[in-house]
Amino acid sequence: MAVMIHIRMRAARKKKKKGGVSQTREMDAAEVEFLAEKELVNIIPNFSLDKIYLIGGDLGPFNPGLPVEVPVWLALNLKQRHKCRIIPPEWMDTDKLEEIREQERKLDTFTPIPNPHYMELTKLLLNHAADNIPKADDIRTLVKDIWDTRMAKLRLSADSFISQQEAHAQLDNLTLMEINTTRFFLLDSLNYMYKLRSNLHPARTQDY
Repeated sequence: MAVMIHIRMRAARKKKKKGGVSQTREMDAAEVEFLAEKELVNIIPNFSLDKIYLIGGDLGPFNPGLPVEVPVWLALNLKQRHKCRIIPPEWMDTDKLEEIREQERKLDTFTPIPNPHYMELTKLLLNHAADNIPKADDIRTLVKDIWDTRMAKLRLSADSFISQQEAHAQLDNLTLMEINTTRFFLLDSLNYMYKLRSNLHPARTQDY
């Protein structure tokens, strides 16, 4: 899933209302992880149950030994109660992750990631279902390498953007967690740049 960001100087401005400053509530890391828990994975249940009817859609039926697709939050809940075995996502494979890591290291741009919540899902599945993930330690290391490489690129991009005092930047193929990680740094930097530009170019006044 490709993510595109447009950063403009005017985004750094604070909108004022009567009685104070209006602030937009920002998403934190825990909320991004909550969204990741809605991703679907396959499980092998060891119990029988008819369909479950939820607001987000129907789940099941559940039959012992037959794969069924469920949200990650339900898969982890069943796993913790020893009710299922989780089948790792297709991208959670050492060969595929090694290929992504090498491509990420070779290119200056951000490579497309097979899942927009790759870091959150790796953390959730390896923390709670590592016994169901082949080569779990290798996968943890590969995903960490990919994350570190992408974050280094993002820091370099941010430094270049700020040092050159650009008014617009475009970054493709970033995930929500990656954006969230650098959000505070970027916003503080944009506000600082806006104040500097405002002081250098004060608004012209007219005499009446």
